[in-house]
Amino acid sequence: MPFRWTTKKVNLLVASYLFYAAWNPPFVILLWVSTLVDWWAAKKLVDAQNPHARRAWMLLSVVVNLGMLAYFKYGGFLMENFQVLMASLGVAYQPPKLDIVLPVGISFYTFATLSYTLDVYLRRAKPASNFLDYALFVTFFPHLVAGPIMRPTELVPQFARERRATADQLRFGLALMVLGLFQKIVLADGFLGPAAEAVYDAPGRIPGTLDAWMGTLAFSGQIFCDFAGYSTTAIGAAMCLGFAMPDNFRFPYAAVGFSDFWRRWHITLSSWLRDYLYIPLGGNRHGEARTYFALMATMLLGGLWHGASWTFVVWGGLHGLYLAAERVLRARFQGYRPGPLALFGLGLLTYALINITWVFFRAQGFGQAWTILRGMFGGNPEAKPILTTAHLAMVALIVGGIVIAHWLMRSRTLEAMLARRHPVQLSAALGVMAFAVVAAQGAGNAFIYFQF
Repeated sequence: MPFRWTTKKVNLLVASYLFYAAWNPPFVILLWVSTLVDWWAAKKLVDAQNPHARRAWMLLSVVVNLGMLAYFKYGGFLMENFQVLMASLGVAYQPPKLDIVLPVGISFYTFATLSYTLDVYLRRAKPASNFLDYALFVTFFPHLVAGPIMRPTELVPQFARERRATADQLRFGLALMVLGLFQKIVLADGFLGPAAEAVYDAPGRIPGTLDAWMGTLAFSGQIFCDFAGYSTTAIGAAMCLGFAMPDNFRFPYAAVGFSDFWRRWHITLSSWLRDYLYIPLGGNRHGEARTYFALMATMLLGGLWHGASWTFVVWGGLHGLYLAAERVLRARFQGYRPGPLALFGLGLLTYALINITWVFFRAQGFGQAWTILRGMFGGNPEAKPILTTAHLAMVALIVGGIVIAHWLMRSRTLEAMLARRHPVQLSAALGVMAFAVVAAQGAGNAFIYFQF
């Protein structure tokens, strides 16, 4: 007997809560708090006539959401830095030990719910017509724990009428899930992860130039395959249910310049930071000084969003400096149009500089980051080989293949490419990937971005 659409949505909501509760059941309460606060704040925003009342309801949403994020994600970090500050002032302050467990995906669903309230406050969107659709927007399991960071205008309208996947959606969705799992389990965990860990997780071992670069290249491939693998799997799962989710990656290692990189890497986060942080800080509308301030502030906070550590802030700051330098160079060479060879060279330079930022993202502290960077530029004469010949060949083959694939697909879409392939070719490729996923003897590593 077929269920009504409302019943199906309730089932999907319950399933999404169970999906999240499978990790740590009590933290479902945080989802409920965030959901209820933003639902009521948005409703009150619409009803309020006084601008001060509207601002108060908006601030309630911001304070509650960012307050939960600050406590669970940054509580220990803030306390440690406060202790260091007190020590620098000669005060021997011993803070209480905080054993705070970071709720998985809190950074993602916090930004999603904040965008709902802020869009209603800015009159970019109307509130959801019923609570069930809004609660499902917050908890829809494909995007809940690691994105893509959905906007209410992208997902809430899809719950208004019954969704049923077509045969094409089901086939494409399953293909995306196989591809995403292959990227994560086989490439990221099976091949690239061990090489990155050998360089970055071996205490006391000092890498030389080859090991430092190859370990960092391995991580650049690992984090792409890990995060893009999750996003691809999530988009495919949603498609199998009849829902559409936005792309989160668009072949980023073929980027030419850093503004191009952020149009291709973690697209939903970069657009969120642009719309809710960079533009409100002034964007490019109030002179050069204000533009560079907004750019640096956005990237520094974007770095901190990734983790409660100063190394992440430096990672974001480097991207801010790259973007600022690119802006200066574009203004200086405004009429320059690179040819194909120059374009490729600029792309390789972009990729090399991005790998330097990955050092701070992956390193366990500044000491290790400087050691790796010294190794990259020949500053560790006492270094001994770390990676085996097999590791070096594997990293060169896989990362080189990823970069070449990105360049071949730079101006194309995955959908268009698959549509032009013969079904037998696609079936064979997907069959090999599915077999590799099943055959991989992995350790069941969590997705890297679950920690953010």
